[in-house]
Amino acid sequence: MDLIQSYDGGEDVSSSPESSPPRMLKAKSSAPEVDDTALALTVANVNQAKSKPINPTQHVVAFNPTYEQLWAPINGPAHPYAKDGIAQGMRNHKLGFVEDASIGSFVFDEQYNTFHKYGYAADPSGMNYIGDVEALKQNDGVSVYNIPQSEQKRRKIEKNKEEREGEENKEEIEPEAENPATEAWLLKNRKSPWSRKKEVVQGELTEEQKKYAEDHAKKKEEKGQQGEAKGEHYADKSTFHGKEEKDYQGRSWIEAPKDAKANNDHCYIPKRLVHTWSGHTKGVSAIRFFPKHGHLLLSAGMDCKVKIWDVYNSGKCMRTYMGHAKAVRDICFSNDGTKFLTAGYDKNIKYWDTETGQVISTFSTGKIPYVVKLNPDDDKQNILLAGMSDKKIVQWDINTGEITQEYDQHLGAVNTITFVDNNRRFVTSSDDKSLRVWEFGIPVVIKYISEPHMHSMPSISVHPNGNWLAAQSLDNQILIYSTRERFQLNKKKRFAGHIAAGYACQVNFSPDGRFVMSGDGEGKCWFWDWKSCKVFRTLKCHNGVCIGAEWHPLEQSKVATCGWDGLIKYW
Repeated sequence: MDLIQSYDGGEDVSSSPESSPPRMLKAKSSAPEVDDTALALTVANVNQAKSKPINPTQHVVAFNPTYEQLWAPINGPAHPYAKDGIAQGMRNHKLGFVEDASIGSFVFDEQYNTFHKYGYAADPSGMNYIGDVEALKQNDGVSVYNIPQSEQKRRKIEKNKEEREGEENKEEIEPEAENPATEAWLLKNRKSPWSRKKEVVQGELTEEQKKYAEDHAKKKEEKGQQGEAKGEHYADKSTFHGKEEKDYQGRSWIEAPKDAKANNDHCYIPKRLVHTWSGHTKGVSAIRFFPKHGHLLLSAGMDCKVKIWDVYNSGKCMRTYMGHAKAVRDICFSNDGTKFLTAGYDKNIKYWDTETGQVISTFSTGKIPYVVKLNPDDDKQNILLAGMSDKKIVQWDINTGEITQEYDQHLGAVNTITFVDNNRRFVTSSDDKSLRVWEFGIPVVIKYISEPHMHSMPSISVHPNGNWLAAQSLDNQILIYSTRERFQLNKKKRFAGHIAAGYACQVNFSPDGRFVMSGDGEGKCWFWDWKSCKVFRTLKCHNGVCIGAEWHPLEQSKVATCGWDGLIKYW
């Protein structure tokens, strides 16, 4: 304490009340000096901006605007609609602010119609009237909807009076109505456009009229005869494209080569493209190999043509069959391959001679056939089955051309017919998502398979051992059913991976039954192993849908595919 006092010059601090406050040292900052004039200007600008209304075209506001600024009227060309000086927030219509009036639609209609009829209407505020004041007084402020009862009666009496006068005038006019030059005659004979034709009494026909009537009757008769066939009529013709129809030994071009026999019993999956047949101008809907030998390949096109191709030698088109007016849907060879059936969207089924290209017979019910099949028994090759668009399966005798049976139980168009159990029964699938099993010749279903999880099955194929059916289900899988008595679904076997939904892609087996194959909607051909159900290989075959796939009956590692790109490929 003494030291401090001595430092202060020995003066007694507490003793002098007028002593000055202690001197503080100036604080020093280690930060460099900053020129803050720009900051001061910015602050000044912001303060200035805070007093201005906000420009609606600017995207960023660098300060918190006040309520008054947000709702201030916009003056000048800052906003395209702001010529009336109404604040943007106060605007609910491009012309400004429209005020809601709480008027019901009935009240509005009443005042609207009153104004148009009498010239006055109530103000929406309900305080006074606008419009014609004199009419308002004259009508005592009545609206169109509350006319007094006395007024209504008066109007009714006047209307009845007018009607009676009109009838009296009409009776007076009657004598003049005989003269066609008068208005009365026109009024009397004016005909309503809805009135019926008057029956004209037929006079004697002239020679010319008689001749015309006879010609017309003949044409009608011819048309009726054509209508009996029900399908669309189209001239049948066929063109042979090969060198000669018979060789030097007199053998027909459809005869199988003598050396054509199976190389071995083991099938292999193809790896590469061998040949491409291109002749169809539109998509190809089905292909079938010649039975037993496979030296010819039959194809049905959407260009209304059926073509047969050479497989072994030249690889060219041998014959074209033209007899359908619309796309060909399905084809089926007879057992010996000398004849085949075609079904077209022109509602006709045609039975052709393979060699000559002549149509042996034509069948039609007036409905589109979706599938055609000949009975595979050699002694029943004259029996034809066709699944129609009208839910029926129709059975014809080819020799007589008559319908011998109709199987009518399905609830949708019939898609497939597959013979099982030594051809004593057949299985049909339909758009009604069910399978039905029939005894051949008896139109009674012996087994009906329909589950809630089932989808439509547009293609079915039989395993070479005859014990199983492979069905292409439209939920992108192939299901296997037993062909024994119970026709059970084999839940252990299911082939999937391909995308076939929406397309009737053909499913097929290799001749030894070791592989299952199917086309898909993306143009691929899929191969599965029958035992393990695993995908063995996929081939990218076509641009678009690969609709048909057939395994060659003799050459065990060759497969033909067809697609909607109009090509047939041999792998």
